[in-house]
Formats: sequence, structure tokens, C-alpha cells
Amino acid sequence: MDLYLALWGFIIFMVGTPGPANMLMMSAAVRHGYLKLLPFLLGLIIGKFAINISISFGLATFLFSHPHASSIFAYISAGVMTYLVLKGWTPKGDSAAGDKAFGILTGVIVHPLNPKAWVMCTLAYTQFSGGFETGFERYALIPISFIFVQLTFHSLWGLAGALLKKQLSENLLMHRALILLTLAVILWALFR
Repeated sequence: MDLYLALWGFIIFMVGTPGPANMLMMSAAVRHGYLKLLPFLLGLIIGKFAINISISFGLATFLFSHPHASSIFAYISAGVMTYLVLKGWTPKGDSAAGDKAFGILTGVIVHPLNPKAWVMCTLAYTQFSGGFETGFERYALIPISFIFVQLTFHSLWGLAGALLKKQLSENLLMHRALILLTLAVILWALFR
């Protein structure tokens, strides 16, 4: 039980803290509301699940032994996330185009291109799976745990953005400050 609690504490801390996906959820919810981001949220969960499965099959070993591939992933990730967040710079833009920008396919690619996601999933496997005895514990518990924690915390970040939208509805300064904060988190994740 101690190993389970340590794993879940690690996952809660890693998923719950500010990162590119959480900041995208918040800044997009300020513009579009939480409910319109549900396909994006589903995509985020699918993308992280794909990372977990890839790590269990050894892809992380490949990426860590080929640092240029990791760098390419990081720069593509920063570009995609910057594009997504900057789509909201002008708040009176085409809402339908914004809804498409935060659809399921966009959500699917965010985590596989997110260096923080790879680090947290890799650490979860390297630090915790060795102590598990069964195949289910080694290969299913970690991805399932990430799914539930993501559903909770990505939703909380999105709901916080929706609350900001409700409280400060058309405040352009607040809207752009969130965009700049999201860009700062993306750049921090890229260059740390």
C-alpha cells in the first residue's frame, strides 16, 4: 500500500502542477468555457495513455539514447502549444475555429509532444513499477492512475478558467495575461 500511495502522490503532484496542458486548459476555458473543451480533455487523456503504453514498450529508452529526437519533440511541442494559445490573443475571433483548435486530435498530440509528460511518465515507470509484483501492477496501474488524476486536475484547471471567464468576462488585460503566463510555462518547459 505504501508503494501505491507514493505513486499516486507523485502522479497527483506532477499532473496537478502548472504545465503546458493545464495552462492550455485554463486559457482556452477563459475563451471557450469548460464544456467546449471536453473533446480536448479526452484527447489529453488519450495522448498521455499513449505515452504510458509507449514507455512500457521501451520508447523512452530510445528517446533518452537519442537526444536529438527528444529535442525535436520539444521544439515541435512548443510550436504547437504556442500556436494554440496565440489563437486566443484576439478575444473576438471566430469561435468555431477556436472550438476546432481545441478538439480531440489537438488534445491527443499535446502530451506526446510535451517534455514534462515524458519525464513524469518515465519517472513513474522507473521509480515505481519495479516494486510491483504483477503484470497488471507494472503495466496497467500507472496508466489507469494517470487517467483518473488527469480527469480530475485538467478539469479543475479548465473549470478555473471558466470561472475566470464568468467573473471577468471580457477583460482583455486578464485574458492576455493568461496567454502570456501560458507562453512562459511553455518556454520554461522547453528550455529547462
